Parts: sequence; C-alpha cells; structure tokens
Amino acid sequence: MWIEKETSIAEIKTLLDNGYEVEVDSPDGYVPVNFFINKGMYEEYELLMMGGNKVSCNESHLFETTEGWISAKEMEQSNLIYKLITNEGIKIGRVYKNNKQIPIVDINVNHPNHRYYTNGVSSHNTGVGKSLFMCHVASSAMLQGRNVLYITLEMAEERIAERIDANLLNVPIQQLVDLPRSTFQTKVNSVAKKTQGSLVIKEYPTASAHSGHFKALLNELALKKSFRPDIIFIDYLNICASSRHKANGSANSYSYIKSIAEELRGLAVEFSVPIVSATQTTRSGYGNSDVELTDTSESFGLPATADLMFALISTEELEGLGQIMVKQLKNRYNDPTVFKRFVVGIDRAKMRLYDVEQSAQQDILDNGKEEEYTYEENKPKKSFEGFKF
Repeated sequence: MWIEKETSIAEIKTLLDNGYEVEVDSPDGYVPVNFFINKGMYEEYELLMMGGNKVSCNESHLFETTEGWISAKEMEQSNLIYKLITNEGIKIGRVYKNNKQIPIVDINVNHPNHRYYTNGVSSHNTGVGKSLFMCHVASSAMLQGRNVLYITLEMAEERIAERIDANLLNVPIQQLVDLPRSTFQTKVNSVAKKTQGSLVIKEYPTASAHSGHFKALLNELALKKSFRPDIIFIDYLNICASSRHKANGSANSYSYIKSIAEELRGLAVEFSVPIVSATQTTRSGYGNSDVELTDTSESFGLPATADLMFALISTEELEGLGQIMVKQLKNRYNDPTVFKRFVVGIDRAKMRLYDVEQSAQQDILDNGKEEEYTYEENKPKKSFEGFKF
C-alpha cells in the first residue's frame, strides 16, 4: 500500500531506517529515494518564491532555473530575480543570505536527472562523488604533465572548470569567486610552474552525443589545436547516446548501455588512450555498503565490457569521518583481491581526495576477516596445496 503525504527531508531518514520504500515528487514524476545524508551545520541561504514558498539551504544547493542549474550562493550574489522550475510551472524567486547556522540534510534519488521538488522547487540531489572523483583524477593527471580531455553531458563546462580549479588551487569552491585577483594570479602561476599539462572541457547536451561525436572532437582538436589527450573523462556513460541504436528504438536498456560501453571501449583502442567514465548502481546498491558487479544499474553489459571497475561507497559513518570507500569490482590488469577495499579522505569543498592514516584501513572487513595490507609482505599468500597437475 502506498501513502501519499507531505513530509520533511529529515523525516525521510526515519522512514528509510524503518524499512519503508520512499518516492518523492520531481519534474520526472515520482522517483525512488536511495539514501539520506546529514551534511552538518552550514550558513543559511533562503529562497523566497512568489506566492510565499520558502526553501532553506546552504550556499552550494543547486536550484533548477530557466538558465540551468544555479547555486544558492550565485543567485544571492547576483542579487537578481530568477525564473525557477516548480511543480506549478515557472515561478520567480530570489535568494537571500541569513546570518545564522542551520543543520543541512539531503537525499539521493534514483534517476539520471538527480532532481526532486523541495517545497515545490526543482533541486539537485546529493551524489556520492563520481564527478568529484573524475575531477580529482583529471587534476592529478594535469599535475603529472598529461593532457586531459573532460567531456561532460551532465554538468555545465563552467561548473566542471570550477571543480578542477578548486582542486588545483586548493581553495573551497564557494570561495573561488571571492579570491582577490592578486591571490588568484599567484596560485595560478604556482600551479603553472608545476605542470605542462593542458585541459580541454567539452559540454554536450544530455543523451545527444555518442562515440562518433567524440571521434570527430578528437580529430578536430588534433587538427586545430595540436591537442592529443593522454586520458579522457566522460561524465557519464549512461547519459551518452549510442551510434548504433536509437534511444527510443527497439533496443532495451541492457543492449543500449552495452552498446555505448563497447563503442567507447572501441574509441579508446582506436586512439590508444584510456577512457574513464561512471555509472550508477541499482536502488539496492545505493543502500548497500558492500556493492557488487550485479548492482550496476540498467545493464550488466557495462561491467562485462569494462577493463577496470570499482565502486565508490558512502555511508553516514564514512561521511562523518570525511572518507569514502573504494572497492574493486573487476580488474583485468591485476589481482582484484589485492587492496580490494580501502578508504580515502574526501574534501567536497575543495573537490579533492587525499590519503588517510594507515590505521583507517585496519577496520575494513572482507568476508568477515580484517584486511591488513600495510606492507606488501603482509598480503595473504595464495596456496596451491592440494592441486594436482
């Protein structure tokens, strides 16, 4: 039996903890809630809508407007009135900053558009960190002198550039626009001395670009800019198009996503360049702290095609520690049982990952046994006793 009611985001946690399945209204219809996250205390920003609706949030909260996704801080600083997407059509509103701290909570929903209505206003939901992970690795590759191509089909080019800037400059993303020009220039010059790597960011509309478009882009960059990437990031695979199937054609989701994966792998082989992308888990996978390959959403053809695949796992406990867990799911290059699970620190404000103390790895369990991979010699030795040749 389904019960329809209005409730706070905080109350959703209680419902999920008690085993209820929860769906929330969104511009895409009712969408399932995967998990709840308590983000902690933040300075309050308040969206005031025509008609009296209010939404309290922090500065990084994203609202969907007729101009695209815009953060509460950007809206407040611009001092403009925006046209927002609501459950009653387009309405106008303005964001104000209040000088008080409030607790911030959020939810993650199981839909490619990552949005739901908050007090009737379309808002972007919390993610585990797949885009953050790719932005961090892109920044690291640049610091190693590599050329990086970042293709985004989900987020605007400017938002991706901000994330990479925050990582490289070691500045919280919310403070980038407030940096004095001299400080910004000093930080940029410091980064420029460390690397010769170049970055190109290209945005395509969601579900509009496929491997053929990416091949044309690579050829164009080589011809016009003499730019040849050493690594390509595609954010993200499930919202690419297939060059062999029409999105609304006869192909089911298994065949369609598998085709996209195969086409991107073929592109990687053709240009001899690694391609890194992301996908989502199924609903059961979102609530699972031990994700498996079978938790891959939409198509098992994707992990069948990938050479290396790992899961990023976030729980309330890990969020509280400022960590995220990485679990190897598939590895054609090495033994996936070596360092099968490990945690890394995550700084969402600066879009960075960092090493944690070795002691943080001590409590990670694998099949009920503690993994202790402090040194190479501590790895469990494989035994072939009993095997006959």
